[in-house]
Amino acid sequence: MRKVRIKDVNQITVKNIQSYMERTVTKVGSGAKVDCPKEFLGKKAFLIIKKYED
Repeated sequence: MRKVRIKDVNQITVKNIQSYMERTVTKVGSGAKVDCPKEFLGKKAFLIIKKYED
């Protein structure tokens, strides 16, 4: 099984954003998923996990 390295940072800067959205991670089988519109199929995306709820 492949391990994903997680970087613990406090700030991120992103340029050339096409869109952004806030979604809730939901359970699927023994894993999890985040839904997004299919217009973004094939696009590169970054998932940012918030440390605390606002």
